[in-house]
Amino acid sequence: MISLAVVCRCLSNFRVVATCRRYSSNLDCENEVYHFHHPEIQENATRDMLVFDNFVSEEEENHLLSDIEPKWRRLRYQFDHWDNAIQGYREKEINSWSNESSLILRRLRQTAFSDLDTQRSLVHVLDLADNGYIKPHIDSTRFCGRVIAGLSLLSPSVMRLTENADQSKYFDVLLNRRSLYIMKDGVRYNYSHEILPNESSYFKGDFILKKRRISVICRSEPDSVESQPPGDLLNAHLSN
Repeated sequence: MISLAVVCRCLSNFRVVATCRRYSSNLDCENEVYHFHHPEIQENATRDMLVFDNFVSEEEENHLLSDIEPKWRRLRYQFDHWDNAIQGYREKEINSWSNESSLILRRLRQTAFSDLDTQRSLVHVLDLADNGYIKPHIDSTRFCGRVIAGLSLLSPSVMRLTENADQSKYFDVLLNRRSLYIMKDGVRYNYSHEILPNESSYFKGDFILKKRRISVICRSEPDSVESQPPGDLLNAHLSN
């Protein structure tokens, strides 16, 4: 059994870079991982879109990859998603992890979810090829609740979040390699999110080369749980 003391020691190893309302009265996150194109959305956005740099170490990243990489055997990247929402990807839901990876995922869940959240037991792993990207979408409320938490492995990327009610209002988030993002509540429901392709992958004017990127994603259950049909996970997660 993994002791809580071990989990607490591990939690001290990462740095919170964008937690404003929850952890600090200072709302100026612009200097770190946010780039707001419309400053008036900053307060709500930084409350509901949190980023933890260096959430996992290089050694921990390798533990996760050791569990993930064998799962791709004979599974090719897809470039023909049903609605063209995602290009150059493959995916799996994984429920069997090594002890080392289980400790990491337990720490992720303790960081991302409250005691009131019912969590999906399966972990969604999404592998984007060097030239892969994800178009703007909101994860379906039929299959996901108020919290989405994702670890970024192998490569940095730029995530853009755009307000549904006014698409001229958007902000960019730099997801560094080995960082954790937590998208919840207002941002999760009211903003679309996307991973920018390399031709538009810029953060504050700097080009961010996205190479192959693996995201390890945990989600809370929707308020009303329905049976998920078999088939493409992103078919469910990207459709409303």
